[in-house]
Amino acid sequence: MENRETLREEREMKILDENSSDKPQITYPTPWGFKIIGRNKEELHSIIKEVMQEKEHLCSYGNPSKNGKFHSYNASCTVETKEERDALFKKFQEHPSVEMVI
Repeated sequence: MENRETLREEREMKILDENSSDKPQITYPTPWGFKIIGRNKEELHSIIKEVMQEKEHLCSYGNPSKNGKFHSYNASCTVETKEERDALFKKFQEHPSVEMVI
């Protein structure tokens, strides 16, 4: 009986939101994805290559905005540490042609 309860507890996922003081537990290395949004479709693709450099990654075009003003790409890779993840995010975020990174 105790094993069933333990299994049930392990399966239950705690919801983290803006009211939670807990942080998700992430084990590295781990796959990680970035959504990069900007106005110039071709330039966004180049920015991903520039930021990722020789790092193995996947890149796919997302959807344009309703009026076609914004474009998005999904870029994913395996990050080895939180510091690497944050550094990649910051490089995308600081690029002048990137409007938003999610």
